[in-house]
Amino acid sequence: MSRFRTAILSLSLVIAAPLVAAQETDIKDQISVELNAVETTEDACKLTFMITNGLEALVDKIIYEAVLFDTEGQVDRLTLFDFGTLPPARPRVRQFVVPQTTCEGLGRILFNGANACETGGSASGVCDTGLLPTSRTSIEVLG
Repeated sequence: MSRFRTAILSLSLVIAAPLVAAQETDIKDQISVELNAVETTEDACKLTFMITNGLEALVDKIIYEAVLFDTEGQVDRLTLFDFGTLPPARPRVRQFVVPQTTCEGLGRILFNGANACETGGSASGVCDTGLLPTSRTSIEVLG
């Protein structure tokens, strides 16, 4: 390997390491819920979320109540998103299909609160207090 390539590779690692560390520490003691992708299928909208448990403990069960708003800002529906079990510090991808709507018709998703949140076998409030919602799509996500 040439010295030029070695220097670029070393520089890339020096730049990337703090970014990875920053991403890991940004969600400490939080649950990051990112709307990562959306896809309209026939008569439904498929929402793809990446959720990461930044807590030190396993989340046994997590279900969020979500309010879906149309592009005009009116409530379209309330629904529940069951994200299941979340191991600490390991991202998981979950998909939900919202029938009778298109993704282009959705303008905002509000996580209204945790319908269920269990850690260590008992109910916990950390799913509400530690929620960190984001979006990589045109649909805004709030919590």
